[in-house]
Amino acid sequence: MKTSAFFALALMTFSGVVAQKKPAPDRKGPENRPNIILIMVDDLGYSDIGAYGSEIKTPNIDQLAGEGIRFREFYNNSICAPTRASLITGQYPHKAGVGYFNVNLGLPAYQGYLNKESLTFGEVLRNAGYSTLLSGKWHVGNDSIAWPNQRGFDRFYGFINGASNYYDIGKYGKGQPVELVENNKRINLPPDKYLTDEITDHALGFLDEQSKTAKPFFLYLAFNAPHWPLQAPESDIAKYKGRYSIGWDSLRRERIERQKALGIADPKQAIAVRDKDVTPWDNVPYDEKLLWERKMEIYAAMVDRVDQNIGKLREKLKALNKDDNTLIVFISDNGAQGGYAGASPRRPQRNTGPAGTAGSYVYQDQPWAYVSNTPHSAYKNNMHEGGISAPFIAWFPKQIKGGQIVKGTGHLIDLAPTFYDLAKAAYPASEKGININSLPGKSLVPVLTGKSTEVDRGGEPIFWERAGNRAVRKGKWKIVSTYPAYKWELYDLETDRGETTDVASANPNIVDQLSADYFRWAEKTGVVEYDKIKPATPIGAPAERPNRRPPTF
Repeated sequence: MKTSAFFALALMTFSGVVAQKKPAPDRKGPENRPNIILIMVDDLGYSDIGAYGSEIKTPNIDQLAGEGIRFREFYNNSICAPTRASLITGQYPHKAGVGYFNVNLGLPAYQGYLNKESLTFGEVLRNAGYSTLLSGKWHVGNDSIAWPNQRGFDRFYGFINGASNYYDIGKYGKGQPVELVENNKRINLPPDKYLTDEITDHALGFLDEQSKTAKPFFLYLAFNAPHWPLQAPESDIAKYKGRYSIGWDSLRRERIERQKALGIADPKQAIAVRDKDVTPWDNVPYDEKLLWERKMEIYAAMVDRVDQNIGKLREKLKALNKDDNTLIVFISDNGAQGGYAGASPRRPQRNTGPAGTAGSYVYQDQPWAYVSNTPHSAYKNNMHEGGISAPFIAWFPKQIKGGQIVKGTGHLIDLAPTFYDLAKAAYPASEKGININSLPGKSLVPVLTGKSTEVDRGGEPIFWERAGNRAVRKGKWKIVSTYPAYKWELYDLETDRGETTDVASANPNIVDQLSADYFRWAEKTGVVEYDKIKPATPIGAPAERPNRRPPTF
């Protein structure tokens, strides 16, 4: 099939899906408040699902996109724990106590767990009469006083820290089990189970149990995939055998063309320049190419498996007769990961089995992450667009017209206000004698329901800071700096979302204005200069070893 015909068929498929879906009539009574499902994946890049240009098979996610709305611009906090802090509380991460990571650096904004002044959406929605359910990754408080069941969730299954193996590693890991928690009880992943499936299956069990009540429900489904280590069922990996022999350069071009055909990428927008640290595919030795191909096959399989499980979730909603009154939101916690993984330098914890199995511990690494973040620049833990931009899909046939692609310009801080708006949930000024932080975000409902194409912030910028990396977005302008350099770069995102041309020197007044906005926000939010709090072993620091060659495994 010719390329142009393929893209036309893809667009017709999305249109056809939309045409077949009709909004169900409103129900009466208190149950008219919608159920809410928030799906978050981990380390998934902007272009890693079909609806955003990927070759990876994600038909269930793509159907949500075709029947719902997609944002071209939706922002996170560039790395796991600060993203989750904002998502769960609706606060900037420092205000919630997780300004750096889930480690305590000795200051309130960096205590490493959610503070009491920042209510979780579990707490607010439970007070509003919702059943609150969480399955998957937590990562905003390791101590049991800060676990999900202590912060507003009726049911929880998953893991507390920042990453997990997907299989019981057994003999491969010196007998170390995959440690999980279910409703405050420590358990282990059974030897014959795959974590992505178990996260979903427990969520489905929670829904079965909840369906016996008259309450609406809120389900936060937080997958670990496709976060390292890359591990997936061989049957899923086999689907992609040979697909990545074209290499990262050709694959990136393919994805850019799909994004343009789908309307996700604006043909007038500048695309990020080629990453100079990524070796041209043609220069990679043949034996190394085979290893690189295998890694991307596993990564694709992990995303594919998430999509299969979202299909299972949708079937459950239909079986429970709840699919007509449920909002589903799909996001990623940050961009794909470049040249680092936790403490540097990056070295595999073990390589005692073939890549993709329980005994292996391999990463996607920068060359493929360069493709995942197409068409943006940089990676996870960086405040350029590749680090903080992710897909955003919302599906709710009762209120969202299908087939929409809008600018959006949403942020994680906007999701809690959106859920409270739809759930008619009161957000208190105080709780149990504690003054509660006000919400800085805006409800996305006007955009979701077609009243606007982007969030109206009344001129208020969006801010970022993490480990010395900083950014401010206001209208079309964005300033950004990368630690240890504190010099601001300035980009016009209306024409240059690829951040190819720094126009700071030509617009000093704009830089000064946005910089002043940043320092006012930083003082109000509790941000501290990174050099004053920098831990001995930074989490998420750039790797010391260049990612020009694949690891041995």
